[in-house]
Amino acid sequence: TLMASVVPQTGTSHGVSVSEILAVRELDVDSETKDDGRWQKMPQKSTEAYPYAFTVSYVERAWQHRWRCSDVTFHCLEGALCQQWVQTIREQLTALTSRPKHLLVYINPYGGKQQGERIYEQKVAPLFTLASISTHVIVTEHANHARDHLRTEAELKKYDGVVCVGGDGMFSEMVHGLVSRTQRDNGVDQNSPEEKLVPCTLRIGIIPAGSTDCICYATVGINDPVTSALHIIVGDAQPMDVCSVHHNNTFLRYSVSLLGYGFYGDVLADSERKRWMGPARYDFSGFKTFLTHHYYEGTVSFLPATDILGTPRDKTRCRAGCFICQHNGQLYSEDHQPLFLLPEYKGGWRVIRGKFLAINAASMSCACPRSPKGLSPAAHLADGTTDLILVRKCSRFNFLRHLLRHTSKYDQFDMNFVEVHRVRRFRFTPRYCQSDSELDLRENGKRLFSQICRDHPACSCSPAYSSWNCDGEILPHAAIEVGCVTTPYNLLCKYTVHSESI
Repeated sequence: TLMASVVPQTGTSHGVSVSEILAVRELDVDSETKDDGRWQKMPQKSTEAYPYAFTVSYVERAWQHRWRCSDVTFHCLEGALCQQWVQTIREQLTALTSRPKHLLVYINPYGGKQQGERIYEQKVAPLFTLASISTHVIVTEHANHARDHLRTEAELKKYDGVVCVGGDGMFSEMVHGLVSRTQRDNGVDQNSPEEKLVPCTLRIGIIPAGSTDCICYATVGINDPVTSALHIIVGDAQPMDVCSVHHNNTFLRYSVSLLGYGFYGDVLADSERKRWMGPARYDFSGFKTFLTHHYYEGTVSFLPATDILGTPRDKTRCRAGCFICQHNGQLYSEDHQPLFLLPEYKGGWRVIRGKFLAINAASMSCACPRSPKGLSPAAHLADGTTDLILVRKCSRFNFLRHLLRHTSKYDQFDMNFVEVHRVRRFRFTPRYCQSDSELDLRENGKRLFSQICRDHPACSCSPAYSSWNCDGEILPHAAIEVGCVTTPYNLLCKYTVHSESI
């Protein structure tokens, strides 16, 4: 009966899921109304037949994982009926407890093309206002401003989530601030590699406004601010893996996307000296690092994920509602024993020594617009593992083939100088890490220089060690230990590699 008494403005039937309704508002049909992005008056006959109306704003799926806000106006015969519909829809929206009501927003005005404030004010803030989300906005003034504020000053109990408007570096700041604050408040020793992280009740959202926006692209499927804002509004969430990085039982950083030694570490170290170039510095430094073609000797030890479902070379990818992530990568029998074991990974830690052009650990696919598949296409967001990719010393031509496969449909691991392992933990020790700290190594540089030259006769200036690229930040040590754990630090977003997965 209610449906027969309410008709859309277009005169056709229209179904909208409550979970994807953003807001509802009552209209005065005698005034101008907004529909489909244009201001227009209703025809006289329609206003006479149905003198009451309300508009529903909802999520509309567009092409290539884009989401947009659309409106549909319904007309009623009676004012009481119209108010009943509006009140009922609002009650249904209030019952959706997963949706945020109060958000703490950090805006990085310097990241990417320095468009963070404009993106938020023009594209995001109007949507939050439409959805009746209150916000407290902080424009960061310096590096690690958001991290330090979350650690010490932020009144986290007042908010349902924190949102950053920026790139991967800004997101990493927020993760460090929230995770460190939670561990400190619960007495967890972050310097112990064996400690388990205490979950935080707050979620973390990200509005892309950086140079690459790898984390946003790998979780939402596109780096579009409106799409990310709509995911946040409807309360979509995705658990994620966090890697803790230690050196000699001293906590260094958390990593949520990429740990890279060798090629990606050298690219970052060189690009940091060329920040004046803007985003173009990554292309320049990448080309320069490729030409120098440095390799590094060391030992990699890792603990394979023996009870995991899937492998790094699976053809299927992590998607919304991923079965593997829902079970933390594992299936157990009634006596809590893992049902799935990879025979080649039984037996504990494995050790690999050699010369490497790159050592990468990907906790997610690390996809971006330039590399739609990412560094590890089959990596999962929440299975408690990281994919360890070892690229051994090879010719420039072969290394170029490997890099180009990141942008193609071909298997980038199908090369005899590349191997990949899904691991729970790993350690790396460079050959020239003679002392317990990288500082001592630098102080002894003059003493070691002659030995380095003898071991590298082809190039006397070949460096002894590279730097670790940890989510876009350089680590101060080369010898590290890394552990991966799935945490409830949910992203306010939903992983949508394919539209049919929603």
